[in-house]
Amino acid sequence: MFTRLLLFLILLGALGYGPVAQAHDSRPAYLEINETAPGRYEVLWRTPINAGMHLPVVLKFPDDTHNITAPSLKEFSGLLLERRWIDAGKTGLAGKRIEFVGLQATITDVLVRAQVLDGTHTTALVHPSRPWVEIAASQGIAAVAAAYLMHGFEHIMYGTDHLLFVLGLMLMVRNLWMLLKTITAFTLAHSITLAAATLGYVHVPGPPLEAAIALSIMFVGVEVLRSWRGETSLTLRQPWLVAFAFGLVHGLGFASGLASLGLPSGDIPVALLMFNVGVEAGQLSFVAVMLLLVHCFGLLKIHWPQPARMVPAYVVGSVGAFWTIDRIVAMIAGTG
Repeated sequence: MFTRLLLFLILLGALGYGPVAQAHDSRPAYLEINETAPGRYEVLWRTPINAGMHLPVVLKFPDDTHNITAPSLKEFSGLLLERRWIDAGKTGLAGKRIEFVGLQATITDVLVRAQVLDGTHTTALVHPSRPWVEIAASQGIAAVAAAYLMHGFEHIMYGTDHLLFVLGLMLMVRNLWMLLKTITAFTLAHSITLAAATLGYVHVPGPPLEAAIALSIMFVGVEVLRSWRGETSLTLRQPWLVAFAFGLVHGLGFASGLASLGLPSGDIPVALLMFNVGVEAGQLSFVAVMLLLVHCFGLLKIHWPQPARMVPAYVVGSVGAFWTIDRIVAMIAGTG
């Protein structure tokens, strides 16, 4: 019984992790640097646009670097693209530092990919707490894989809506074995659509996708209430079916976090694999922590009144309903 209140407290903490209306506004920025001649580079700088606001981050190259061409800017749906060519001198950028001025005031990570003339490339993930990257001369596949794995892990941890859906499944399914089947079905489903979307076989516009994800949270909240009232439904009898169905939708949301990087074709296999591994690691870590805390606090054997036990379901459903309405309104306004 204490489990429900404990999960409610954790839910409140999750909601405080970021603004409610910006569950996916932690999309990463992407910097690609390709050496086209000795010491000369093509620079592609892609940044997200959130609620009409540009990312307040400025690239700062080493002092001995100058522009060959002035930066050209193009704005697309949800992103700003800057392209330029630079000259870094005879020694090039290897071993030098590129800074992201203003990144420390955001929650945005930057994926950096640099390629030199011989075709070798390096990949690094830059965090706001360390807003700079040092361009290495070469890098092994393990380091590249680690960068994408970390990006996947952080994507799920910043994805409040995905975690809310998983939390709703945990509130709805009381049997540990059924919970394992349900989480496995969710994992399998979003792995399928993550791969399909990243490889270009499936494309769903962002606004309808975000609304569908919010709707899945509201749906789970309703089913949690139904289960606690002693009612039954197909969802409650076979929760793994619903987890699989909505997992297909959530997988497209995960894919947006990877596809927004605009990955080179050569990076897609390792990026897809390790990003998915990172997402799963984050999801399983969340579930494990929830179960561990529930077990530990359950030892206290505190009894709570019936109304208090119903609060988590109302919170999950209400937040899902709010997000659904908010995203549908934003979608209509954006197409009006």
